[in-house]
Amino acid sequence: VQLQASGGGLVQAGGSLRLSCEASGSIFSIKAMNWYRQAPGKQRELVAGIGSGGRTNYADPVKGRFTISRDNAENTVYLHMNSLKPGDTAVYYCNIRTGLVGQYEYWGQGTLVTVSS
Repeated sequence: VQLQASGGGLVQAGGSLRLSCEASGSIFSIKAMNWYRQAPGKQRELVAGIGSGGRTNYADPVKGRFTISRDNAENTVYLHMNSLKPGDTAVYYCNIRTGLVGQYEYWGQGTLVTVSS
């Protein structure tokens, strides 16, 4: 299984970006699709997640600004980021959990988002 993330870049504060992550390979039953991020000197943290039924969850700092969505036919997860802040600067990683109970976990390579003030 491979995850290919894209969409990162440099944006001014207040701007928007959309991240995409496509999963390919021998995939069986994607349960959860998630976005994590890791800022310099900080631990990786969960940003947003979406279950197979469409239920979503968000970290408090991004609630109301970020929206996660998925296209099951394309095995793709998106992260729409609005009203970006310098504090959102990080490498963003996509993550999926597959299998009957989501016991298998895969990570993408990361895409850098830089928000300038």
